[in-house]
Amino acid sequence: MDLIQKSIHMDQIKCQAGTQITLEDDINITDAKPDVYQLVTEQGQIDLEEVRAMEDHVHVKGALRFRVLYISEEEGHRPACMEGTLPFEERVFLDGAEASDSVTVRTALEDLSVGMINSRKLSVQALLNLELSVEKLVETCAAVGLEDEGLAEVRRKTLQPLSLIIDKKDIFRVRREVELPAGMPNIFSLLWQSCRLKEVSFKIQDEKMLLQGELSLFFLYEGEGEERQTFWYETTVAIGGTVECQGMREGMLEDIRCRIGHREIEVKADEDGEERRIALELVLELDMKLYEETRIEVISDLYGVTRQIEAVRQTGLYRRLIIRNTGKTRAGGHVRAANGVPRLQQLCGSFGWIELDKTEPSAEGLKITGAVHVQLLCTTEDPELPFYCLKGALHFSYTMETADADGDCLYRVEPQLEQLDASLVDGEEAEVKAVLSLRGLVCRICREEMVSGVQVGELDPERLAALPGIVVYIVQDGDSLWSIGKKYYVPVECMKEMNDLPGEEVKSGDKLLIVKGTGI
Repeated sequence: MDLIQKSIHMDQIKCQAGTQITLEDDINITDAKPDVYQLVTEQGQIDLEEVRAMEDHVHVKGALRFRVLYISEEEGHRPACMEGTLPFEERVFLDGAEASDSVTVRTALEDLSVGMINSRKLSVQALLNLELSVEKLVETCAAVGLEDEGLAEVRRKTLQPLSLIIDKKDIFRVRREVELPAGMPNIFSLLWQSCRLKEVSFKIQDEKMLLQGELSLFFLYEGEGEERQTFWYETTVAIGGTVECQGMREGMLEDIRCRIGHREIEVKADEDGEERRIALELVLELDMKLYEETRIEVISDLYGVTRQIEAVRQTGLYRRLIIRNTGKTRAGGHVRAANGVPRLQQLCGSFGWIELDKTEPSAEGLKITGAVHVQLLCTTEDPELPFYCLKGALHFSYTMETADADGDCLYRVEPQLEQLDASLVDGEEAEVKAVLSLRGLVCRICREEMVSGVQVGELDPERLAALPGIVVYIVQDGDSLWSIGKKYYVPVECMKEMNDLPGEEVKSGDKLLIVKGTGI
């Protein structure tokens, strides 16, 4: 007797580990750059060049690429920018890893600090956080039927598994040109830029995915002319397009992480030959998981009426969706300048990124805590220090409403900084307000006893002979038509017809007429 089976696929963590890497070096200012008078701010990005698994270890190679905005010692104390690279190579212990594994590495720049040693040398220190994981695909085979169900009584139950259908990494290329508004001078040199994802959404269709979003851009540049004054421009650019994906179907549940990878920004001439355009080329790195929620009627139990049939069972795993939700919350506060800084005059640009601290279940739902790290570039009243950067963190706590969230659940939260507004309160302080979007996916790992096979044999003649030919059975606590029929080798439908029962509900004390051999 053969089973008809259906496969349920679930992604599961095979092994994972975390490590921190400390980078420290002294960096000389290149000859083409002016001497440093005062540091303003810095930014960094981690680029992975090689991730290679081996037995119980992972080889990770990459570089921290950083940029420093500073005030030069040139006449007028103009701002200037320098770039540098701190390479790293690490062998991380990952218990259970194998050479054939594909390792996912999530990076975070925990801290980046730049100090001035002298006018031609800077000290750069950074703390990198790496989270490594290897996932495996777990297949659970669920019995949904028998080749010949006439030989057995079959009971079914409904499962609602969330099956992993697509697990892949892809990229989306963005090419845009931004032109300066009329009235702003031409660009002599680009000093500083910021590019962050403001909003990104995904729409799943058949064989493709539509991506839509916005980029928040900021440019600080030196204008043409003898005075070479400094100007800034802030704007938002819409992005969108299609990512082809074989096997994708409308209605699938997406869990997609998106980050800016490689980027190139350069100044270009317009139709009149004037340096007024900024060309932007960047790569969005997509880590895509797509699931499908289905209802499956699986065999929960069976017994024979003409032959002895026993179910063979094993524990199966599957993932069940608890909630897919997007919540919004706000964070706000004040950021003050350090003592001794000249009075702030004007806010040029505001930049920020989200760092999640904890995501844990609570009685009210999924509690998410973290901080929005902000940098506010301002002009000052002192020509000796024309620019200053306010830095601070806005802490937030948000509870995403969800039922049944506990330690047996898996949850992934993808944050986005949708809005960041700042304004100067006075010459020493700024008020900052942020709007965050938190996309959460909460699932439960279910362990179920699955029918994996059947053992078929002849009915035991001695056991069959011991059963009465006809009996009036008094229902006991815990009895059901199924358990009674299994005991007497009688189909449930036969008992219902013989006792004129509209359904399968029976209660303690009920009397049932059972005739031996009804199903034989």
